[in-house]
Amino acid sequence: MRFLANENFPAASVRLPRQSGHDVLYVIEDFPSLDDEVVLQRAHEEQRILITFDRDYGELIFKRRLSAPSGVFFLRFDPDTPLEPAEIIMKLLQLPGMEWSGRFTVVTRDQIRQRCLP
Repeated sequence: MRFLANENFPAASVRLPRQSGHDVLYVIEDFPSLDDEVVLQRAHEEQRILITFDRDYGELIFKRRLSAPSGVFFLRFDPDTPLEPAEIIMKLLQLPGMEWSGRFTVVTRDQIRQRCLP
């Protein structure tokens, strides 16, 4: 899959999906200090799933109607370790029958909620 990891995503959690063969751009490495709107546009243009801890993307997509990326993983928890976010995402990708493209996915440690992107 193609991902865009927001700057608040731990670097250690970027490496794990890359090692598993996923195409992951990382805001800190590829275009540091971009505004959220520009990050969102970049994910949209490159058809990437945005991975973030930043709740502002829901407002940008659903309230302000900015162009949605291919999908969003919005993680709503404080990681216990720098690898925990990637470990959770890698487990999610293994779930049968789940769709990630076209979905805004809210992830907590014990719940997954999805909403279709506009």
